[in-house]
Amino acid sequence: MVFQKMFQYLRYFFYIGIHWNWRIAFILLRHEIKGEKKYHINTTGADELKQLKQQDIDISHSTMYMPVSYELIEAALKEIPVKNKRHFLDIGCGKGRAMCVAAYHGFTRISGVDFSRTFCEAAEKNLLTVKQQLPAIDFFISVEDAAGAIIPPDVDCIFLFNPFDETVMKKVVHNIKQSLDKHPRALNIIYANPLYKKLFTSNGFSETFHLKKLTYFEISILGRK
Repeated sequence: MVFQKMFQYLRYFFYIGIHWNWRIAFILLRHEIKGEKKYHINTTGADELKQLKQQDIDISHSTMYMPVSYELIEAALKEIPVKNKRHFLDIGCGKGRAMCVAAYHGFTRISGVDFSRTFCEAAEKNLLTVKQQLPAIDFFISVEDAAGAIIPPDVDCIFLFNPFDETVMKKVVHNIKQSLDKHPRALNIIYANPLYKKLFTSNGFSETFHLKKLTYFEISILGRK
């Protein structure tokens, strides 16, 4: 298990170093190790969608697998008011990092959606570990395509880490808007690497928080009251 974890860290380190730069790779690796130990979970990885393609899963509208940095998601969750921490939904949840961190930041109902059964099984395993420390949390993970995912009426915070292209994101925004039209409520979108931010601002959302680190890492909170 220790060897497997070290191998994951090395793969992650070399992927970042080769595709971005080695200084960022050192900084991120340090944050990865610290975060994984802090929450007792196993979510480190990069570019694992190639394995999904081998399983005949359509990845044509998806981006690479890489979990949000612990520093960014923690900073964003601290900005969400306690009164708006009821039901956290991660669309494109991967191995569940954001959901696990959300549990430690006050959310007791947590949901995740991902098209990969393998990722969903990993997310469930990580959340079961978190539940040992936080028994009050209730979580549900669904294997389904994000474009068709129904937004539960009590969700008040949605997390996205640029998990798919603009075609799917337009459908996701449409689904969110439909949910708000049917069940008006305050809703926050935590959007990491927000390439399609305008899809939200053109639909009544406004940016309430923005943070950018190391050139490549960016996160926004888009709110609608």
